[in-house]
Amino acid sequence: MNTNPEVDAWFSDYDNPQKDAVLRVRELILADDRITETIKWKSPTFMYQGNMASFNPRTKAHVSLMFHTGASIPGKHARLEGGGETARYMKFADLAEVEAAADELRAVVDAWCSSRS
Repeated sequence: MNTNPEVDAWFSDYDNPQKDAVLRVRELILADDRITETIKWKSPTFMYQGNMASFNPRTKAHVSLMFHTGASIPGKHARLEGGGETARYMKFADLAEVEAAADELRAVVDAWCSSRS
């Protein structure tokens, strides 16, 4: 897993009831060795050939992951929400929902990376 000490430090200070779920999303994304992470816009951001996705760290009712140019991710991904021309979002109510959606999250990450390779 390509963890970044700067992101580790950010998480050590992150106080949110969804922290365990957010950390699991991070782990699932970083399981793809092509993905790296950094802090941008005061939030953990995942990258491969550009900015892929960032957490909305202020959300406390659920986990919110914004795919910056998610509309361009190839394939059909039922959990990607949004109808605009650019961004898409994945939301998870809690850790159990993250686990239930793990395969789709991995598929979205793979589709992103494969389309940029």
